[in-house]
Amino acid sequence: MTVVGAGQAGLSAAHHLRLRGFVPAPGGDSASDSGSGSGADAPPTFVVVDAGEAPGGAWQHRWESLRMATVNGIFDLPGMALPPVDESESSRVAVPRYFAAYEEAEQLRVHRPVHVTRVEPVDDDPAGLLRVESDARTWTTRALVNATGTWDEPVLPDVPGASSFTGRQLHTREYVSAAEFAGRRVAVVGGGISAVQLLDEISRVATTLWYTRREPVFLDHDFTSGSDGVDVERRVAEDAAAGRLPGSIVSYTGLIWTGYAREAAQRGVLERRPMFTAMGPRHVVEADGSTTSVDAVLWATGFRPSVRHLDALGLRGPLGGVPLVGTRAARDRRVHLIGFGPSQSTVGANRAGRAAVRELARDLLGPGS
Repeated sequence: MTVVGAGQAGLSAAHHLRLRGFVPAPGGDSASDSGSGSGADAPPTFVVVDAGEAPGGAWQHRWESLRMATVNGIFDLPGMALPPVDESESSRVAVPRYFAAYEEAEQLRVHRPVHVTRVEPVDDDPAGLLRVESDARTWTTRALVNATGTWDEPVLPDVPGASSFTGRQLHTREYVSAAEFAGRRVAVVGGGISAVQLLDEISRVATTLWYTRREPVFLDHDFTSGSDGVDVERRVAEDAAAGRLPGSIVSYTGLIWTGYAREAAQRGVLERRPMFTAMGPRHVVEADGSTTSVDAVLWATGFRPSVRHLDALGLRGPLGGVPLVGTRAARDRRVHLIGFGPSQSTVGANRAGRAAVRELARDLLGPGS
């Protein structure tokens, strides 16, 4: 068994593999390490590989000013509660520390940094082994749990004239702090949580302009619980099952009137403009044809799932996404995708890790496992 990715979803899967009797492969040096043990009575083994230099998944790359008080929910990893933290501490420090402690407590041997480049069948047997190629080495495995998240696939819209812009362009993936934009005119593009957080932050030291394709919808209540939360999960799961390309979480939920959002609105920061139609050397072309000078464009335009390494498996459907049955890829029962589609949230990632391992244990070890 091979788990690709050691963020929330991957660590959840590793935890549940151990509960089902799997053990981390010693050294991860042989093909059998990611399948069953070498002897008749040996326990089945698994390997966890991760592209990061250190524990923490994408959290270690979040912008420096994203504090624990303002992150969009951190759910405990299974079997180990998040310890008390200072709400003023940066999430890029606090969460990776928690993940590192979890890996140690669970005695996981995460192989890193390992960038998986391609997963393919070893032969034509639909129940046969898979070959997992990486920049470090190659594994063969009976099954794969893909938990690679989205961090490596930022979405950058194709806007006419973008290449002629001489100011700074960056995605939220590259953002560090507002100080680098002090005194500038900054266009922030995007209608999600990150866009609102960064508008609030950058507007305190710079002039900001907010652009979105659709009018943002703000809600006065928490959509993650009760009937609203169930409806969101249902709609996301329906899209995943059909193989539609997953949208952003906010496209399903709307935005919440958080304290920082209300304060930004009171300061006039959340005055949304329709998306600009083109860019020039130091300006954007507004929807009405007029131009507005800007020094920088921050693309808070989200991410896509990082699944290109799975292309050789032919998992995609006609709608461009990967159709799922639960967490299983509909076109290859050896592959499960977690932290994907309906399990993008931290609580969803935990549930998906448990569900994927339950099915895989049944497949590999037999009924009742």
